[in-house]
Amino acid sequence: MAIEIETKDCTALSDADFEELADMCAEGESDVGVGMLSKQAEEWVLITLGRDNGKLKGFSFSTLERIGGTPSILVGVASIKRTSKRDSILRGIVLDQLRRAVLAFPDEDVLVGARFCDPAGFEAYRHLDDIVPRPGHKASGEERAWGRRLAKRFGVENGNYDDRSFVITGDGAAPCVLDHESLKVDKLDADVVALFDDLDRDRGDCLVAFGWAMAEDLAKLA
Repeated sequence: MAIEIETKDCTALSDADFEELADMCAEGESDVGVGMLSKQAEEWVLITLGRDNGKLKGFSFSTLERIGGTPSILVGVASIKRTSKRDSILRGIVLDQLRRAVLAFPDEDVLVGARFCDPAGFEAYRHLDDIVPRPGHKASGEERAWGRRLAKRFGVENGNYDDRSFVITGDGAAPCVLDHESLKVDKLDADVVALFDDLDRDRGDCLVAFGWAMAEDLAKLA
């Protein structure tokens, strides 16, 4: 069997599904338990599942919505199991989310927002343009405003978010991030890695980042 990607409503998740998700996380390095998974299912609309030979290898909670009229894909907790095919699982999940975006928002650019605690997470954004934050780029006032909007949508209190560094200060709990480890850690851009240098991972710090899926690129996925 090849890699299979499936997206369904969070309301369709069964107790067995939650157990499968929790078991996958427990086998890896993702600090996500049934409690957090249940809360994510309440907060988000969709979950995309990636399987290899029928076994769960990755998932991502998300929703398609408009923020101030702008079409958006917002990603909650996501985790990719550390296997030799994790890049393919991540790519399949992201592309399925983008396909759904073009169906929901035809002929429109779509903003994609998520939280990361590791530079490898940026591999999920390889299909996006104008990623913020990014090395060598000073965020504009509008980009900083987008960071604040996303942080608010993610339920972050103003005092815990820095709109210049795009960093969320943690409270000791596991952060709701897209958890992924690169297959080629030594190939990661050193300047991207530097964006994460000041994060206190034990505290649960993470980075809010977003990029744009352009309408002409999305049209190719329809």
